[in-house]
Amino acid sequence: MTLMILAGSAEARALGQMARQAGANVRALVSEPPRGTTPMPMPSTLLPFDDVDAVMAEMRCCDAVLDASHGFDAKMSWVGHEAARRLGLPFLSYVRPPWGMPDDLPWHSAPDVATAQALIAPGARVFSATGWASLPEYAAFPGARLMLRQTHMHPRTPPFDFVELIFGDPPFTVASETMLFRDLRADTLICRNLGGQASRPKLDAARALGLKVILIDRPALPRDIDVVDDIDAALAWVLSQ
Repeated sequence: MTLMILAGSAEARALGQMARQAGANVRALVSEPPRGTTPMPMPSTLLPFDDVDAVMAEMRCCDAVLDASHGFDAKMSWVGHEAARRLGLPFLSYVRPPWGMPDDLPWHSAPDVATAQALIAPGARVFSATGWASLPEYAAFPGARLMLRQTHMHPRTPPFDFVELIFGDPPFTVASETMLFRDLRADTLICRNLGGQASRPKLDAARALGLKVILIDRPALPRDIDVVDDIDAALAWVLSQ
């Protein structure tokens, strides 16, 4: 069978490799160039996911579609699901379990970055891992400094004077994140609730230092979508097609 993976997460690579080892022909669609030094383990096509017909054209040769996109790339999931629905293809979303909210710590959740501004204290020094595209949502930022992490060097200028770009190359460790937060004198961390271990060090560092943490909720998926949060369950679904 031919499997189409909507890729963007680390699990997309792992699932692609496992499906190939099980005998499937695997292809991937990505909405941005893959990050990191490890190449995609399957042929991939870059699409903006703003045209359902274009996505359908890529899916026509496939037997099933597995959505393992980035947890905050809602457009890929929604458009990909609609394309698969029109083609009558089986569709499954793998969703990484989110991080929990400890009852004994100053952690908060917000539906989006704009709403989270009400949780930021006046004069706060905030370390943000919400991405460049989130900057417009900080227009009402009440803090003193917003330190926005960027994992790729670029010459772009932030739209607000209170923003400072912090460049760094993953993978990050608890030790490196703890040192960074101390050097920056950060008192608040705001990040997307991606779940998983790769992005966890900043939360563990914030916990160790007693930082206030604001987690941004993931965007909603289509209501009629089939979802699993276990990689073995996702692979079993692939092998059942």
